[in-house]
Amino acid sequence: MRIRKMLEPGILPTAWASSYFRESWLRARPLLGAVLATLLVPSPLIVPIQAQPATDSTVKPTPACASDDHRAFDFWIGIWDVTAAGQDQPAAENRISREHAGCVLREDYTTKGGYSGMSMSFYDAARKAWHQTWMGADGSALFLEGGPNDQGEMVLSNRNTPYYQEGTMINRITWTPNADGSVRQHWQASKDGGTTWTTIFDGLYVKSR
Repeated sequence: MRIRKMLEPGILPTAWASSYFRESWLRARPLLGAVLATLLVPSPLIVPIQAQPATDSTVKPTPACASDDHRAFDFWIGIWDVTAAGQDQPAAENRISREHAGCVLREDYTTKGGYSGMSMSFYDAARKAWHQTWMGADGSALFLEGGPNDQGEMVLSNRNTPYYQEGTMINRITWTPNADGSVRQHWQASKDGGTTWTTIFDGLYVKSR
């Protein structure tokens, strides 16, 4: 009311009245902006919460090497006394273990005469083939590939590998699981392309513990 009377003709100049209201509006504008912002921004209390997909922390991924193909050589796993055919006493010990989440079979072979060697065998899922790499203390290397036959034997040969050269000696090793839990390992070689075979080693594996 006081301001209104002051603005009546003859009390205050028109320029002063205009300046007074302009300054008042500038002072009130920030407060008005804050009020409008509060009204326009939705409260987090009333914003609908989107449902999150349920996750089961107990579900574990399937192991990479758990198929039947990967388990086809498991009958060879163990600690074995190895007796050559025609002998009555073990001449070597062989330890076969599953390593790296079951993706590799490791062989550690030691004879009583001091010779030793090791191999790594694995199923190559991309090529659908078993592979074995052997290295002995004498520096001899052997690369074999193949797989189980219809009788459940594991048959590996260097002829199946990309490294084999026609006309060179063929090596073939067959592992046969026996009903009593023992395993026969029969290593044969051929110099005439597989027409005739000579036994390199024929051994019986019996678990020692």
